[in-house]
Amino acid sequence: MFSGSIPALVTPFRNGILAEQDYRDLVEWQIAEGSAALVPCGTTGEAATLTKDEHFEVVRICADQAKGRVPVLAGAGSNDTRVAIANVHAARESGADAVLMVPPYYNRPSQEGIFRHFEAVAEATDLPIVLYNVPGRTVTDIQPATMARIVAAFGSRFLGVKDATGQLGRVSEQRAGCGANFIQLSGNDETALAFNAMGGTGCISVSANVAPRLCAEFQAAWAAGDTAKALELHDRLYPLHLAMFTDASPGPVKYALGKVRPGFPGELRLPMTEASDASRAAVDAALEHAGLI
Repeated sequence: MFSGSIPALVTPFRNGILAEQDYRDLVEWQIAEGSAALVPCGTTGEAATLTKDEHFEVVRICADQAKGRVPVLAGAGSNDTRVAIANVHAARESGADAVLMVPPYYNRPSQEGIFRHFEAVAEATDLPIVLYNVPGRTVTDIQPATMARIVAAFGSRFLGVKDATGQLGRVSEQRAGCGANFIQLSGNDETALAFNAMGGTGCISVSANVAPRLCAEFQAAWAAGDTAKALELHDRLYPLHLAMFTDASPGPVKYALGKVRPGFPGELRLPMTEASDASRAAVDAALEHAGLI
């Protein structure tokens, strides 16, 4: 269900309110530019500052605008298992095709606690799940053995993983433990080329918000076996991948969107703030290097 370039969509605001038309326009542009799927309400979408009603309104708008042309993978994780279950139900009602779920954060459960969390979700819901392993944010790491245990217990319910550990060897470990059909998506743009070389099939991308066509062409080149073209596009995009994190995300990506799509709102919700002057300079240089401005 999931491969290629998949943007982790930003959530636009105007005067503190969800900007629905801006969001619909962003979804439409992403599909037209070749994005293979869409992720509303992930980290880049400022899910942590959305109310529950806003969260699933964003998912609903995304699914409604996509109209089945590409799958919608909705962020739905929580550090409370009961809330995570409710989120999956709400995602289904909002039109999502699958959910993206982090392990419980802040609580710092054991590996047994992580397994039992996903066991409870799987037993209470039936929407397909993509695990999201991002220890840098959750302070919780789904170890390869635990991931293999989850997949062995529930099979195709857990389609794959967005791996943002930065540990490329995990791709091989997870393929050995979870099987060759287990989807592995990079959670880091800058290592997506190497991740694919290890056996990955795509990237849930921040940069694709800004450069959807180039990111889609990069993934398509790799899938077609054109490694020279993939490397060329990787080099073209690499400064942009780094620039997206020269300040707290999504400040830089919202600034970049305003450059490539004039009029796109750059507003963020506290505690997130606009990109610094140094970050903006890095973004400008990266956009120019990529030929986007």
